[in-house]
Amino acid sequence: MQNPFKTLLAQKDLPAGYPVGSWVMSASPVVAEAMGCAGFDWAVVDMEHTPLDMMEVIHLLQAIAGTPMLPITRVPWNDTVLVKRVLDAGAQTLMFPFVQTVEEAKKAVAAAKYPPQGVRGMAAMSRGSRFGTVKDYFKVANEAVSVIVQIETPEAMSRMKEIASVEGVDSVFIGPGDLSGAMGHVGNLMHPDVVALMAEGVKACHAAGKPVGTVGGTPEAVATYRASGFDYIGVASDLGLMMRNCAAVLSTIRQQDIKIHSQGY
Repeated sequence: MQNPFKTLLAQKDLPAGYPVGSWVMSASPVVAEAMGCAGFDWAVVDMEHTPLDMMEVIHLLQAIAGTPMLPITRVPWNDTVLVKRVLDAGAQTLMFPFVQTVEEAKKAVAAAKYPPQGVRGMAAMSRGSRFGTVKDYFKVANEAVSVIVQIETPEAMSRMKEIASVEGVDSVFIGPGDLSGAMGHVGNLMHPDVVALMAEGVKACHAAGKPVGTVGGTPEAVATYRASGFDYIGVASDLGLMMRNCAAVLSTIRQQDIKIHSQGY
């Protein structure tokens, strides 16, 4: 078994030149499937800020599997038992939110790996093993799992190189929302101080030899992050993109109506 997201990060011939993703916040398999058909390279199936339960995660993973888009499953917390269940459900690339220390990064890796590298519990029959049909699954599964740790505070940013250097951490993701709030710039993700600190984090992560990603709300934010050296970048979310387009369409229609009435029609 191979990890598809690791393979994606190594590709050099992508349409944008790097992997472009988004977020699945709707908890809808149909919307997730549509996002995959739209052409995103990857998307985060978010368990942290959505009402997803385990069976719904499976339904989302099944829907995405029919598209070229690759899923990253963000677990709600760095919890060993929950991680085991998500992996058994078939997730291969996991994002761990709010990793603050080297010890927490090591805990995330351990939860995602079978012994001797970790403490993941073994089950002979799971969706992760294709219901027991993957040959020597317990021996090959560790290579098939990718661990992404999410850095979201200045304190964690100051430990970026050490956290990124943890064996088994495959990549890092800097969360600009929580980071901006922790820096005293709530809601201002593109504040110059936040952007500057994120750029420093990219350098520290690259010094550790690991790729680093983030997410921007607009194409302009994505361009700024790409200029800072980020290796993979998400843009908005399914709900964000939908609501933005709804607002734009409604605004246009209402302005047209105002213009019609002002002309006496």
